[in-house]
Amino acid sequence: MACGRFPEAESLSGLQPTDAPQEGVIVAANRTEAYFNLLRDKDFALVANQTSVIFNGFEKPGSGKLPWVHLADSLLGAGLGLKKVFAPEHGFRGLVDAGEKVPDGRDAQTGLPVLSLHGSHRKPTPEQLKGLDLVLFDIQDVGVRFYTYIATLQLVMEACAEAGIPMVVLDRPNPNIHFVDGPVMEKEHRGFLGKTEIPLVYGMTMGEYAQMINEEGWLQDGVKADLTVIPLARYTRNTPYVLPIPPSPNLPNQQAVRLYPSLGLFEGTHVNAGRGTSLQFQSFGAPFLSESHFQYTYTPESRPGAGNPKHLGALCRGRDLSSAVPPDAVDLKWLVEAYTYRDTNTDFFKTGGFTKHAGTTLLQKQIEEGMTAAQIRETWQGALEEFKKTRSKYLIYD
Repeated sequence: MACGRFPEAESLSGLQPTDAPQEGVIVAANRTEAYFNLLRDKDFALVANQTSVIFNGFEKPGSGKLPWVHLADSLLGAGLGLKKVFAPEHGFRGLVDAGEKVPDGRDAQTGLPVLSLHGSHRKPTPEQLKGLDLVLFDIQDVGVRFYTYIATLQLVMEACAEAGIPMVVLDRPNPNIHFVDGPVMEKEHRGFLGKTEIPLVYGMTMGEYAQMINEEGWLQDGVKADLTVIPLARYTRNTPYVLPIPPSPNLPNQQAVRLYPSLGLFEGTHVNAGRGTSLQFQSFGAPFLSESHFQYTYTPESRPGAGNPKHLGALCRGRDLSSAVPPDAVDLKWLVEAYTYRDTNTDFFKTGGFTKHAGTTLLQKQIEEGMTAAQIRETWQGALEEFKKTRSKYLIYD
């Protein structure tokens, strides 16, 4: 991944700002007084993408200025010993398609190596960590289990623990922090779309979740990271937060981020969830959905971040949810509706992929057996209550 210098005055990823950062909330990256001293006289790596920024103002989109500086530029500008960058899924710029391999590269102007954590391996190797005194982690999350940045967090923690290298996590708001919902991951289905037995929506920031991973013994072989979490300031669990920078190519705005917990399950089916359109995760459709039931139509195209979407070039029938009120829940009504009003001669589920997203084989069976969304939700409640008890020990924010 050939990268130019981390730009201050242009978009880092080619994605446009969704909004100005909220005045009042102070992300951990901005609290330089809380962590710069931890980095002084250290050789360290940064795990980052296009969301890893320090905000420096509140200019609105259209002003001609971006109200942030990339964290890597700030660290280098402060004379700190940043030696390399690790890039997660979608790459350092956030433009690589979901699931596609991210190549290694080098920053053209600073000479910093940019090492992929979504290519030949997803965990930093001992060789890559050799000579480092510390690893700094700063990536915006959206609070959904199969959004892979929490898996990257866990694997980086594990690698640091094994190498005896301290790790510092800079916390950011979770736009879906206000609820806990969905099926809980079953141990036998763990993978990169869910490495621990947590619900689909877990209601924690990255910093809170990192503490839970560490203290619950979820790292491989029971290792424990030397972990420091730098918390947000002026933030509560009831603080509304619109992400100023799209966290990945197919979550372009707040509507997509809020609908993702529900529509993300379509990724494990043959239904397109708006990829290849301007309504990514704000719509769904497929050629095999009922023409009499679904009047909304669209045709997926090859677009940046969705080079080969499902049903490329085919007319899809489904729903436009760009104006829908996002539910504070994992709402199965759209998934159940699509399954109900389908051509029964066409496959609906990608069974292996759906199980990885759901974290259980049971959800597909429940839908196929005709259970309603409300009946299915009721089966989640016991496991959700148990998780909330564990989660409560690691919450930083009221």
